[in-house]
Amino acid sequence: MTSKVYVALRVPADPLRAFDAFTLEIAAWWQPGRLFQVTPQGDGRLAFEPGVGGRLFTTLESGEQFEIGRISVWEPGRRLVFSWRQASFAPDQSTEVEVTFEPVGAETRISIEHRAWDTLPQKHAARHGFPEPVTLRRVGEWWQASLAQLADRLSRRGDLTA
Repeated sequence: MTSKVYVALRVPADPLRAFDAFTLEIAAWWQPGRLFQVTPQGDGRLAFEPGVGGRLFTTLESGEQFEIGRISVWEPGRRLVFSWRQASFAPDQSTEVEVTFEPVGAETRISIEHRAWDTLPQKHAARHGFPEPVTLRRVGEWWQASLAQLADRLSRRGDLTA
């Protein structure tokens, strides 16, 4: 069984709007993690290329782009799955992120499962030498901070739909 992190949060939007905000507006709500920077130069400006096979990539201040991963599932308003890798990962190393969007009344529960952390050795730079439970807790905190910013963004924009 793979080691994984699971976090969920309700946001004030319908599932399609929540999906669009997650994918099309990621640069506006993404919270860079001090421990889990995408590249040594920071996280840059993240963006998704819509659709299966599209990229999740970042553009750094220098204009250089780094591919974080590829989309394997693109179901607007329902589900998104993509690979995730940081610059410190070897070419054959990656983790996987699955995001689901579930209607709960007039809100949407966004659930994130970030899995396959056990494929990276404890001494890997991305794990900072932490034992697995600490790595997973820190990854969870990182995702919670980003989801909270997404929820705040949707709240401020008055995106609650019935």
